[in-house]
Amino acid sequence: MKKIKVGLGTCGLSAGGELIYNKFKEEIKEKNIDAELCETGCMGMCYEEALVEIEDENESYLYSKVSVDKVGRIVNEHLLNNQPVKNWIIRSKDICTEESFLKYQTKIVLRNCGVIDPTSIAEYIARGGYEAIKNVLKNYSSEEVIEVITKSGLRGRGGAGFLTGIKWKLGLAEKSEKKYIICNADEGDPGAFMDRSVLEGDPHSVLEGMMIAAYAIGSDEGFIYVRAEYPLAIKRLRIALRQIREKGFLGKNIFGTNFNFDVSIKEGAGAFVCGEETALMASIEGRRGIPRLRPPFPSQKGLWGKPTNINNVETYANVPWIILNGWQKYLELGTEKSKGTKVFALAGKIKRTGLVEVPMGITINEIVYKIGGGIKGNKKFKAVQIGGPSGGCIPASMGDLKIDYDEITSTGAIMGSGGLIVLDETTCMVDLAKYFLNFTQLESCGKCTFCRIGTKRMLEILERITEGNGKAGDIELLEDLANKIRSASLCGLGQTAPNPVLTTIKYFREEYDAHIVNKKCPAHNCPSLITYKVVDELCKGCRVCIKACPTGAITGKLKEVHVIDYDLCNRCGKCYDACRLNAIIKD
Repeated sequence: MKKIKVGLGTCGLSAGGELIYNKFKEEIKEKNIDAELCETGCMGMCYEEALVEIEDENESYLYSKVSVDKVGRIVNEHLLNNQPVKNWIIRSKDICTEESFLKYQTKIVLRNCGVIDPTSIAEYIARGGYEAIKNVLKNYSSEEVIEVITKSGLRGRGGAGFLTGIKWKLGLAEKSEKKYIICNADEGDPGAFMDRSVLEGDPHSVLEGMMIAAYAIGSDEGFIYVRAEYPLAIKRLRIALRQIREKGFLGKNIFGTNFNFDVSIKEGAGAFVCGEETALMASIEGRRGIPRLRPPFPSQKGLWGKPTNINNVETYANVPWIILNGWQKYLELGTEKSKGTKVFALAGKIKRTGLVEVPMGITINEIVYKIGGGIKGNKKFKAVQIGGPSGGCIPASMGDLKIDYDEITSTGAIMGSGGLIVLDETTCMVDLAKYFLNFTQLESCGKCTFCRIGTKRMLEILERITEGNGKAGDIELLEDLANKIRSASLCGLGQTAPNPVLTTIKYFREEYDAHIVNKKCPAHNCPSLITYKVVDELCKGCRVCIKACPTGAITGKLKEVHVIDYDLCNRCGKCYDACRLNAIIKD
């Protein structure tokens, strides 16, 4: 029997995956084909969606860019006549067009994503699922579990990179009749979709990791705090929770031991600040998500005043693998101070967008060029924005920098949860800093004056600069405000909000100077600083630009060179986009 797996993560669904799934279902029934049809999560190659994999006992064939009208041919030739449609296959025993995307990855967190049906607990168990918690409950004390995680060197994947074993040890040391475990799935960074993809593609691994953590610190209750904007992740989590309760893996006396544990889902209401631990706990408690002063830390006084351990999705998903394979195996991957792998969401001006998991120590250039395939349109690689609004920009000149918590921090950026946005020569770094600061300014809870007012003042300066009204001293004022916001804000949102501004000033100061002094945007991206010009030698007088101009700023007779009236031009760029002769240029 052949098995047909249709990628039905959010990326697959957006590419028509559900229609493709239904078409396969219809064809299989109509032609009475002996085949198993199932769904799977994100396979990582979002740039090739929709993806369909067909497996038989000897081999698997991965089809890319599948559409409903291709299903019939795949069914007739491959399923009925055992003749795979080779032109549509990107991976099989003999074909691998995406070798460089795959060969540099090491999958631990994503080991089951795109492989198993996330709605089938049987498939998770068949790949060793729940063996780690079973082993822990029967053979390990809490201290021994924590020792394994500590020796592995696993650092929290939520951004700060705190050692997971140390955090668990602090939780165990607290004496309380009640302790809580929380999974932080409030993934709010623009361009980030790592946690979403793991929850959609392999929810059981996260739940099993939470169970092990609960046993380690002595907790009997957990919460998964997940964004309400992730309906598919929530749906599959609910299915997974129902399945493990039915199996007796959750609840009282798990696996015949005296370990009791249950998990609830809390849907976040969309506040970015609730990714911060204390704000997240306030939200679970039913209060407004506002950070509080630390200490006391959550491990001492967390949810409802009880000791609480908080890790993110990726951190928990690592734990069962480490228990089953040993801390020594995990220690083989990564650098001296950053062990294991890191999941990144590749986005931006890159040829291969998607989800990747790489060993710590790989360089930025290797991710961009070997895995990502280079820059779209063969434009010049300019920088990467890493860590979301709390992160920063690392220039292409530092492309040999290793993915390592300490090395990334040394640049002024932070690793963050794993968003990696690739930028090319058309990206204005001042405008980019403005975008991220606008995001954090809007998401500020308003509790701290420096965060609430300081980010607003910084944003106003950046807006003025990108509109051509920058003045001498603006850069120094931005730096002064940034340093005060960092030192006076209560939580991580305010403390890291200036990072995109500070790193773009540090590495791209000449762009700020060009905006302020020369009133020019080197990337030709800021509308107020762009002048459109007609190249006389190239203009054929076709009148296409005249028709495209919404303000009537372009005049000229047919087959004669056209003219732009700069008093009427609103710099919308429609003439530039419409001209097929490249006769209109940006200055």
